[in-house]
Amino acid sequence: MTISFVTWSQQSRLRLLLCFAIAATSLLNSAWAAEEASLARIAIYDHSEKLSNGPKNLLRFLTPENGFQCTVVSPADIRSGVLKDFDVLIMPGGSASKQSEMLEESGRKAILKFVESGHGYVGICAGSYLASSHYPWSLGLVNARVWDRDHWARGTGQVSLCLSAAGCEVLSQTGTHPEVYYGQGPLLAPDTKSHLPGYEVLATYETEVAKKGAPVGAMTGTHAIIRTKYGQGRVICFSPHPEVDGGPNSLMLHGVRWASEGQATAETTPQN
Repeated sequence: MTISFVTWSQQSRLRLLLCFAIAATSLLNSAWAAEEASLARIAIYDHSEKLSNGPKNLLRFLTPENGFQCTVVSPADIRSGVLKDFDVLIMPGGSASKQSEMLEESGRKAILKFVESGHGYVGICAGSYLASSHYPWSLGLVNARVWDRDHWARGTGQVSLCLSAAGCEVLSQTGTHPEVYYGQGPLLAPDTKSHLPGYEVLATYETEVAKKGAPVGAMTGTHAIIRTKYGQGRVICFSPHPEVDGGPNSLMLHGVRWASEGQATAETTPQN
């Protein structure tokens, strides 16, 4: 009887421990699932055969620890409908006309539908040229043209920005004059497309790059970071490159976060 009692007791303890283990695993899986569901789902565009520098830089800080789950997507992915699985699309630097060409008409339409239905778009340098309303191949997400278009290849270098009050709030900045790398991004100015709302200026260029025959003074005061709405979605465009290693990455991080927060509600008016 004693041996039988001990064996039964051991079996009961084992069953109890197994139940606890199953319950703990279930709770842990639920916690992991909840955490993953809370992450902003970010698609980062890249049409290179190997991962290009833009996506590499973004993946350094758009991490799960910072609230993001990132996936690099190709033009073919976008054409096949992959954006339905994401909250935000980031179009990084490179060549905007090449991006438009690689996307093809169906890919460009997929992006417009994605943003219009309530998702986010973040343009960086080339991605901002692409978002503009200036070129025949542009997406027309923002009511913005390119200032001094003839000297778009004006050179590269470090410049100072001047953040507006809205820029400091949206991008969670305490300083108003961050230094940032400029890589021949668009000098943005208001366009006059009646079917598009105006945009809000978050930062202007305080200093400039004027090489390769670009006129001195043309860049200073133009719009460097802007935000707007397109349909139910949010659009934010960065002319410079705050995402580079050693740059003010928090500008980009908070810009992407804003774009991921859903339908834009703030009314924006054209800036002169």
